[in-house]
Amino acid sequence: MIRKAPISTIMTEDVITLSKDDSLETAERLFKQHKIRHIPVVAGNVIVGMLSYTDLLRISFADAIEVDGHHMESMVYQMFTIEQVMKNNLLTVSPSNSIKQVAEILADKEFHALPVVFRNKLVGIVTTTDLIKYLLKQF
Repeated sequence: MIRKAPISTIMTEDVITLSKDDSLETAERLFKQHKIRHIPVVAGNVIVGMLSYTDLLRISFADAIEVDGHHMESMVYQMFTIEQVMKNNLLTVSPSNSIKQVAEILADKEFHALPVVFRNKLVGIVTTTDLIKYLLKQF
């Protein structure tokens, strides 16, 4: 195991993103289509928040009852905006932070993904899944 390997070696660079103007239905479709659990919310290339699939589940009745032929979750999604549901005041890491440093942050905090930012621009995302896959390769 390379102790000082930078997080850039395991982060996802081709990041799926949302804007504050996107709908929560769009967010749910992206989560399911790409089988991901965290989507950075950006204005241009600048990160302004993070939306997790768990955030959506908190406000919806995911795949719940139908009311007059419409899923209840669609009705709930129309009551909120991405900006209202996303987390802001994010902790970010640099591509040069070590894998160990990022693992320590994720182990200490109550979230499972960190945006990777260089010169105020979103350049990647790293998740607990990325760290687990990295560790598994070491065995």
